Amino acid sequence: MTALVAGVDEAGRGPLAGPVCVAAVILDPARAIDGLGDSKQLSERRREALYPLILERAVAWRIEFVEAAEIDQRNILQATMAGMRRAVALLSPAAAHALVDGNRVPDGLPCPATAIVDGDALEPAIMAASILAKVARDARMRALHQQYPAYGFDRHKGYPSPLHREALRLHGPCPEHRRSFAPVREALAAAGLLA
Repeated sequence: MTALVAGVDEAGRGPLAGPVCVAAVILDPARAIDGLGDSKQLSERRREALYPLILERAVAWRIEFVEAAEIDQRNILQATMAGMRRAVALLSPAAAHALVDGNRVPDGLPCPATAIVDGDALEPAIMAASILAKVARDARMRALHQQYPAYGFDRHKGYPSPLHREALRLHGPCPEHRRSFAPVREALAAAGLLA
């Protein structure tokens, strides 16, 4: 049998609110998935159509959310690395090697790994992980919109759009906001909530 290679990617490092989402995927060479690509280049409709195919045809997959509190505790880079470690460690069957999108491999992975800059445009397993992470995170942000409708999370998914910044100014941060991010700290300070 071919060595099991996992693609690893994340979605949501830049937003001011919500989790960062990490996915790890081991594709099955015998069950190809047409139309994979960098999730940022695919339409929402195409990502949504590919998501269940990836879940169905992959040898293994894992989606991990790293919540805002952990991002604030660790910082966004270390929180993302922790999510990647967890996602790869929880694959079953285990990966023999991991291909990680970007220029850095997390410490403590349970297998050897290679960082690939722009891997989400080059490696099918990373493309699949990118799609799972993006679709899962978008769904989480739509759910958070139901809890906190004043912020428009269903529209901007927590990214620092003008709409989001204005909601933050008007309402202050909610529990899902990343307090270690400057615009959120500024909103806290403006509301007199920062020591």
